[in-house]
Amino acid sequence: MACILVTGGSGFVGSHCIAQLLAAGHGVRATVRSLSREAEIGAMLARAGVDGADRLSLFAADLEDDAGWDVAVAGCEYVLHVASPFPASVPADPQELIRPARDGALRVLRAGVSAGVRRLVLTSSFAAVGYGHVVEGRPYDERDWTDVTGPDAHPYIQSKAIAERAAWDFMKAHGGDTELAVVNPVGIFGPALGPSLSTSVDMIRQMLAGEIAEAPRLHFGAVDVRDVADLHLRAMVHPAAAGERFLATGGDTSLIAIAAMLREAFPAFADRLPTREGSGASSEPPVPRSASSEKAQRLFGWTPRPVREAIVASAESLLELGLIPGP
Repeated sequence: MACILVTGGSGFVGSHCIAQLLAAGHGVRATVRSLSREAEIGAMLARAGVDGADRLSLFAADLEDDAGWDVAVAGCEYVLHVASPFPASVPADPQELIRPARDGALRVLRAGVSAGVRRLVLTSSFAAVGYGHVVEGRPYDERDWTDVTGPDAHPYIQSKAIAERAAWDFMKAHGGDTELAVVNPVGIFGPALGPSLSTSVDMIRQMLAGEIAEAPRLHFGAVDVRDVADLHLRAMVHPAAAGERFLATGGDTSLIAIAAMLREAFPAFADRLPTREGSGASSEPPVPRSASSEKAQRLFGWTPRPVREAIVASAESLLELGLIPGP
């Protein structure tokens, strides 16, 4: 079994990656900004039903600081670089997002290459694929790159595209024998393992708590976090993954469609859920920016869960965690 470093170990995707790696028998190291989160991560793994905490070691490291990265990665065969900023609001200065995303990725890649790891898997995003340009007659796929000068490329979109471009450029120039693979998920839903919620799952919480009276007109792709973690593990070891990027999507949906899924699955909360669609952001199209995961399915046999299953699992976890007041 391999030794694998996961960055952002207390995050939504990172915690699921750790759980699946431990379940597969690997030794895992995880970076966190503070070692005070050890008990929290232990509780998250328990909620995931995973044993093997004796094979998990935590290391303090920050994406904006060089300290700790060489120690964390020393002796590892693989690195899953999952950690990345995702703001609740758009910062006034785009560099507040772009700089830590780009420089943090390069910091991790530099440490991994220096340590001689076999392969690095970077968590990018559909944000690096489907904005600033339009493709006609097909879904977006791995050939496509966001145009960061486009009118809909807001700072978060820019940060993901710039960080991924920088990663590929760095590996081309300095990667040596270390390989890179990239996973580009759409909106990530699925079971939360702790009370610190991702932006997407918090949206489910807001709906079930009655905090959204009218669903903004937002249409997007969705994927289950468990499938995203699974794709990371496949991209980590599959020979065909080296030097490739992989879109992760389970299908298209919208906020009003999610409200309908929740109403059907949790009728006791029906009165809290929006029944009409608002105007939404003017930069968003009236239909989803559809993406294709055909490449991952063809090469790896990766099979994502249906969108409804991811949405219902999000809600079930929120109820189990006591984060939604009873009806």
